[in-house]
Amino acid sequence: MNIMRPIAMAAIATTFAASAMADERKETIYINPFAGYQLFDDARDLSETGTFGVGIEYRFRPNWAIEAIYSRADADRKYAPGSSDFDEIRLDGTYYFAGQDKAWNPYVSAGAGHANFGEDDSSAIRTAGTNHDETRVNVGTGLRYNVSDLISLRGDLREFHGIDESTFDTQVSLGISVAFSRTVGDAAPKDADEDGVPDSRDQCPGTPAGATVDSTGCEPDADNDGVADVRDACPDTPRGAEVNSRGCELDSDNDGVVNSQDLCPGTTAGAKVDDSGCEGVTETVETFTVEVQFPLESAKIGNEYDDEIRRVANSLKENPGTVVEIAGHADNTGKASYNQRLSQRRAEAVADRLTDSLGVDPADVSAKGYGESEPVASNATAAGRAENRRVEARIQIRR
Repeated sequence: MNIMRPIAMAAIATTFAASAMADERKETIYINPFAGYQLFDDARDLSETGTFGVGIEYRFRPNWAIEAIYSRADADRKYAPGSSDFDEIRLDGTYYFAGQDKAWNPYVSAGAGHANFGEDDSSAIRTAGTNHDETRVNVGTGLRYNVSDLISLRGDLREFHGIDESTFDTQVSLGISVAFSRTVGDAAPKDADEDGVPDSRDQCPGTPAGATVDSTGCEPDADNDGVADVRDACPDTPRGAEVNSRGCELDSDNDGVVNSQDLCPGTTAGAKVDDSGCEGVTETVETFTVEVQFPLESAKIGNEYDDEIRRVANSLKENPGTVVEIAGHADNTGKASYNQRLSQRRAEAVADRLTDSLGVDPADVSAKGYGESEPVASNATAAGRAENRRVEARIQIRR
């Protein structure tokens, strides 16, 4: 059989399918050369043999494809001298369990075709299943692995049933495919809120029209309090603080001291309170620097500083009725808002170590970051900036 005739028929079938199923989608056409191994039904009197062929596959949907295939082989006779030429053209339909964008594409397939078993002239014996044309149907399964958008590998296992002689043949094959893809129609990614981020990647699908968004489709939120910067009236709230719809920390007892710094959260309405949210007057009786060194731009504390922080715990025990404010400070390197947040985190880290590891009552400890607002040395020199990057323990007594 002339190899050009089946290839031309396959191309015509593929073109017809493409025109019939045109829609808004991504199309992929694969050129699928392959080599395999064929096991024939015993009634054919043909030995197992290698086979080769080529397919033209049209993937018209992410999970659906049709393929026109031509294959041929030259098999030795099994029970008599001689050999038989074999060739076939068929049309298969395939369902993929994953889309083209996935690396692994398992599939199932079924189809039908026309096969010709021609006998070598050197054979003196003719047996059932040879030297004739035959209609065959097939079912199969396989796996396509997408190496890249252009190249993929395919393994296929297929069972054929010859209708005329009721034969069953098996074929296993491996191939390498070349893909040609195009987009048909308007296949631009959907962007319902028109923020420039496709819906498939948009983590905040309802952003207001004209809003500035990041790569995830969400409005920027510098302090991570859940309120976008454009609506955040308090843009520098400490990490983890409870905030209202305006991005400001909550003050449950309305005493003017936010919850995260309020050591007395249940004060009477209208009562006069100090900076800790407690009634009465607080007097600082002692202030000393806690010699803790932090990594650059970090608020983590190593265990080696427990002895230093224990000085604060011991001072509280030696002075009953006292409380401590852990005050964090920074130099003026960088933005003031960033330094404020960093000093607050460092103060909170020391306060947490006091209450977690050293057993100090959380009611006796508060943390406040002062940023770069209270320098003790000039920020014009490296030595001065180092002095300003400090944490202080302010031992206070409430009268």
